[in-house]
Amino acid sequence: PEKWHGIQDQEGIYRSRYLDLLMNPGSMDRFLLRTRFTRLVRDYLDQHAFIEVETPVLASKASGATARPFGTHHDALDIDVYLRIAPETYLKRCIVGGFERVYEFARCFRNEGMDPSHLQEFTMLEYYAAYWNYEDNMQFTEELLTHVIQSLFGTLKVQILSRGGESVEVDFAGPWPRVDFATLIKQDSGIDIWEYNEDVEGLRKAIKAKKLDIEDIDTMGYGNLCDALYKKVSRPKLIQPVFVVNHPASTKPLARRNDDLPQQCETFQLLINTWEVVNAYSELVDPEDQRERFVQQMMAQAHGDLDAMEVDEDYLRAMEHGMPPISGWGMGIDRMVALLTQQDNLKDVVLFPLLRPLE
Repeated sequence: PEKWHGIQDQEGIYRSRYLDLLMNPGSMDRFLLRTRFTRLVRDYLDQHAFIEVETPVLASKASGATARPFGTHHDALDIDVYLRIAPETYLKRCIVGGFERVYEFARCFRNEGMDPSHLQEFTMLEYYAAYWNYEDNMQFTEELLTHVIQSLFGTLKVQILSRGGESVEVDFAGPWPRVDFATLIKQDSGIDIWEYNEDVEGLRKAIKAKKLDIEDIDTMGYGNLCDALYKKVSRPKLIQPVFVVNHPASTKPLARRNDDLPQQCETFQLLINTWEVVNAYSELVDPEDQRERFVQQMMAQAHGDLDAMEVDEDYLRAMEHGMPPISGWGMGIDRMVALLTQQDNLKDVVLFPLLRPLE
C-alpha cells in the first residue's frame, strides 16, 4: 500500500488484515484494546472465585441456545455432529459435578444470516454461578462491566457509534434501569403478548393486523415470534444501558419460570446501542420442566422453526442427579468490543473474518 494513505479499501482490509495492522495504527490499537478487555474480564472473574474451563466444540446435539446449527459428519465415530451454538449445557454439567462458579471464552457457531451485528463464528463469554438468581446476576453484571470500562477508559462516559453513524455518549454509571419485556412491546406496538399466551395463531394475526413485516412469521413458534416482534418494534430504541427482564417461558427453553407468573421466566438481557450484549437468567434446574420445554421446542421444529432446540437426553440425565440453583449469562465479546471502539461492523473487531473466496 502507498505509505501515506495506508490501506483504505474496506474489503481489502478484511482480506489482508496483516497489511491493515501494519499500515493503520488505529486498527492495531483496536485489537490491543480487545485483548485488554478480555484480560480485565478474566481477572475480575478469577478474583471472584470463578474457574475457567473448556467444553466441547463438536457435540452430538445442537444445544445451548435457540439457533440454527452448523452440522458435519464425524468419520471415525460415523455420527453426525454439530458445531456448538453455545457452551451452556456443558458448563451446567460442570456445576452438577461440583464446580460452583465456572466460565469459558468460547468460539460459537450459528448458521444464520450475516449482518453488521451478527457473525456465524464469534466469541462468547459464558459464566454460571451456583446459588445465584437473576437478581444477583444483574448486580454482578453491572459491577463487572463498570469496573472493566472504568479500567479501560478512566471514565464511565464513553463515545460510541449510533446505528445511524453518529457519535453518541453512553453513560455506564449505574444503576442501570430495568424494563419489562411484555410492557415494552405493548408500549411500542399496542400488542399485549400475554393476551395470546402460547396462542401463536392469534399473535400472528395481531402482528399482521398492525402491518408489521416479520420474516418467516408463518413458521415461527410462539416464543420466537414474541422475540421477533420485540426486535422489530422495541430493540431499535434502546441506546443507553438497560436490562430488559421477564421474557416469556417459551422464548427461553433453559430458563427458570417465575413462581408467581409461570408463563414468564426470571430473565434479563443487557441492551446497549440497540445490541443485545448479555443474555441471562435464573437457570432452569427442574428436569421435568426442562423435558417439557424441550418437547415444546421439538414440536416447534416439526412445524418449521429451524431455530428450535432438540431434546438432549444426556443433559436431562445430568439434571436428574441434582442441580443447585444457578444463574449465568453469555456475552458477545465481538459486540462489546465493537461498541467500545466505535465500530458498526463486527468484522472490524475480528482479526480474520470469513469472506467468500475471490476465486
